Amino acid sequence: MTRAVRFDQYGDVDVLRVEEVERPTPAGDQVLVEVVAAGINPGEISIRTGAYQDIWPATFPSGQGSDFAGRVLEVGTSVTEFAVGDEVLGWSDWRSSQAEHVVVPADHLTRKPLALDWARAGALFVAGVTAYASVRAVQPARGETVVVSGAAGGVGGLTAQLARNAGAHVIGVASEENATWLRSIGVTPVTYGDGLADRLRKAAPSHIDAFMDTHGGGYVDLALELEVDPARVNTIIDYAAAEKAGVKTEGSSTASDAEILGFLAGELAWGRLVLPVAAIYPLDAVRDAYTELAAGHTRGKIVLATELPANAGRQPAS
Repeated sequence: MTRAVRFDQYGDVDVLRVEEVERPTPAGDQVLVEVVAAGINPGEISIRTGAYQDIWPATFPSGQGSDFAGRVLEVGTSVTEFAVGDEVLGWSDWRSSQAEHVVVPADHLTRKPLALDWARAGALFVAGVTAYASVRAVQPARGETVVVSGAAGGVGGLTAQLARNAGAHVIGVASEENATWLRSIGVTPVTYGDGLADRLRKAAPSHIDAFMDTHGGGYVDLALELEVDPARVNTIIDYAAAEKAGVKTEGSSTASDAEILGFLAGELAWGRLVLPVAAIYPLDAVRDAYTELAAGHTRGKIVLATELPANAGRQPAS
């Protein structure tokens, strides 16, 4: 037996529980991983509340989670890429990573660099590949100016850094309290709110070449107001505005690839990307973890862990 997060109906955090379930067994092309850390993401809140039931309906009882990192416990008969004891990170397509054990196809895994800690490894997949897809969609070039909304969030921060690493001048939209951190990663901070369009124009060396929206709530319209070519606007959340304006909606599904995940893990391990971990919770505190995430004021990622030291919900972002 093993333990896993489950819910039986749509609802708030109180529908979540951790219960005993059968430990999964890998098929021929699969790998069984003992989970050390699993990230949590805003999209999982929308799935659990039913907000996304027309797009991604839940089948009850439902598990939860995509991101994870851990140790290989067992490999299927046709798996040659991994062996028992390997340290890996990857993703589950079956909402099952928030658990003590997870089974996934071997091609959903990449090796964890020795220099990459468990917490960031376990929180990387969704934020990392979503950011990668968004940057790839707008193709920032050296010397161009790009804007990232929600730039202090898990996805937004990685998006801003990947664009910076491509040589672009990056303007990050966030709260004033995140300005110092954005500057520390080479991003020009601009505070959201009334008058944002004028502040962005003043912050841009000349014109704005591309816009990546990781927040929603009117940023697609703002990008068009700033005369950004719709072909160089990407939103990962505002699908209605995207359909109306003809902008892109590239996200995690278009970059869910072990090679891309391995690249991002290497960039983190070598310090070319930073991914703050705002809090580590034990698996049993999954409700508390999602309550903090829903409040919307964390910088970086929140992680569920089976063996990392829990911090009762708080540690300095780094």
